[in-house]
Amino acid sequence: MRLDVDIAKRVVAQGRVFDLAVAFRADTDRLVLFGPSGAGKSLTLQMLAGLVRPDRGSIVIDGETWLDTARRIDLPARARHIGYVFQDYALFPHRTVRENVAAARSRWYPRRLTPAEDRETDELLALFALEDVHESYPGQLSGGQRQRTALARALAAQPRLLLLDEPFSSLDSTLRLRLRTGLLEAQRRFALPMVLITHDPDDLAQCAESVVELRDGHVVTHAAADVTTLADPPARLRAAY
Repeated sequence: MRLDVDIAKRVVAQGRVFDLAVAFRADTDRLVLFGPSGAGKSLTLQMLAGLVRPDRGSIVIDGETWLDTARRIDLPARARHIGYVFQDYALFPHRTVRENVAAARSRWYPRRLTPAEDRETDELLALFALEDVHESYPGQLSGGQRQRTALARALAAQPRLLLLDEPFSSLDSTLRLRLRTGLLEAQRRFALPMVLITHDPDDLAQCAESVVELRDGHVVTHAAADVTTLADPPARLRAAY
């Protein structure tokens, strides 16, 4: 994946002003946006997805322009073919696990899926070990099951880029480790580029091929990262976050 980002956004809320100005280039399939809460990570991700429009700037992925405010180009979110896993997973509460995953395969769901779509849904449920809970509703699931359902739904949409907003933050340390491993296996299996945001150095250590560190709405570090060299993140990062 080649991702070129140069965006700016001013947010005014409750009398406070937050100015974000982020510019970076990534040439890897696993990019981590890293930094403390309030650094602007989620806002950056939402602008990549087309959910929030920057005040100015550009976003280009693999040579395709998604955004160029100077040329009045702004590709709508659906046309960007993004898979988005929200921090709270944003599952449909009144649909079963299977219905949540299947909904991503059809714009007009709950129409009946084609046989091929049915098979693809079943394969994703099996991949994420969700067969035994496929008739359960989100409120009946554990945190790990909800996370796997959200990831399966994101992949069911056959995205060209996967965006993940703090996907492990609400899980205990043992489950975080297991689900990080599962995420990386799925990412490799589907050959799917991803951008993950976190403030956890352990997410950075396991998931990053390149890192953009944000603080107060600005890039403070941007570097390629070999995950083997990040097995023990710098002490300053652990101390800061």
